[in-house]
Amino acid sequence: MRIGFGSKCLLAATAFAAMGALDVASAQQNVPFKGGIPVAPEGLANMPLGKGPFEYPTGEGMDIRVVVVTNQLEYPFGLAFLPDGTMLVTERRAQLHIIRNGKLDPKPVAGTPEAHFAGTSGLPGAVHGYMDVVLHPQFARNNYVYLSYTKPLPDQRTGLAVARAVWKNDAFTQTKDIFVADDGTGGPGRLAFDRDGKLYITTSGGDAQDTGSYGGKVLRLNDDGSVPSDNPFVGKAGYKPEIFTLGHRSSLGLAMHPGTGEMWQNENGPNGGDEVNILKPGANYGWPIVSLGRDYPGPWHSRKFQQEGLEDPVVYWTPAIALSGMAFYTGDKLAKWKGDLFVGGLRTGEIPGTGHLERVLFNENMQELRREALLVDLHQRIRDVRQGPDGLLYVLTDENPGAVLRIEPAN
Repeated sequence: MRIGFGSKCLLAATAFAAMGALDVASAQQNVPFKGGIPVAPEGLANMPLGKGPFEYPTGEGMDIRVVVVTNQLEYPFGLAFLPDGTMLVTERRAQLHIIRNGKLDPKPVAGTPEAHFAGTSGLPGAVHGYMDVVLHPQFARNNYVYLSYTKPLPDQRTGLAVARAVWKNDAFTQTKDIFVADDGTGGPGRLAFDRDGKLYITTSGGDAQDTGSYGGKVLRLNDDGSVPSDNPFVGKAGYKPEIFTLGHRSSLGLAMHPGTGEMWQNENGPNGGDEVNILKPGANYGWPIVSLGRDYPGPWHSRKFQQEGLEDPVVYWTPAIALSGMAFYTGDKLAKWKGDLFVGGLRTGEIPGTGHLERVLFNENMQELRREALLVDLHQRIRDVRQGPDGLLYVLTDENPGAVLRIEPAN
């Protein structure tokens, strides 16, 4: 276990003790609840995105321009680039779209699997329909594309599934499922390949400590859906062999570190406690035993923030920013950001309309030095962030209408 919180844990514990001494009658207002979650104010929500472009100074002394590539999507979730720069974008309404030369093809990609889609109303942050999309590392040779989605199961159940297809003539062909969580485990289904061509899949729901369930885990598969022989729990009674790590809450970001080859993952805490983790084979990341967040009604989720044998995050947020999407920037176009980590935020401190993009700078030991909030005044839920083949950053807004934004140098 890494010991990294130190004084931060002490401060949190002090705050916890102080909170217990408060007179509950001193609360500013009585907040209504729905489904156990406080009903958030809408004063900043549903702000329309302007036409742009937007220009900003940044903390590293590098001015940027944000261009609206398209603003015609409906709750987009995942973004992948074909070698020629064509974008594939998933929508939660279970459609996959092509954006070529900055133009959105309104006709959905054909040949994709049937998915369950329950609409976007209801619980905040609900993830279903089509989720992530990634290319095989050897796409130039095999044309494989992978799509995570919510699959209808017997008896009116649903489960997370991953389909593999051959990309041909702007369509999916030879589409087949390579993984189905038949225990009913749901998304968010972020996908990423490592250097060895192994596919990682994030899940949520269920008991994250139950080794006989897919829920609250990161899974690791071969590119055909079979289980790698070196997975940490292969052959161990009571364990799903696909499990790579456990103890995760809701994992909405996944990216391989370009220098070390390690797989990094981010997850939402409850009210606070968002975190970024470096995944280690067989490691337990603590949910719901330990947490740096509060339950939605207000109390701390756990009275402890660390425990021997449980992995600490390398970055955490309290209050939460509702992490979603993650990428390392390796290009030269935005030179002051090279090597930095970018994460999307859906909302800050449980206030709708406060989504943004965050940049985290690390030292050579991958210890956080500073972070910067970007695009705050756009008031958009940021669902995904990716680096394009042109060396620029691209961002998806989880809105209706939803947009693809391109971040480029202002000069």
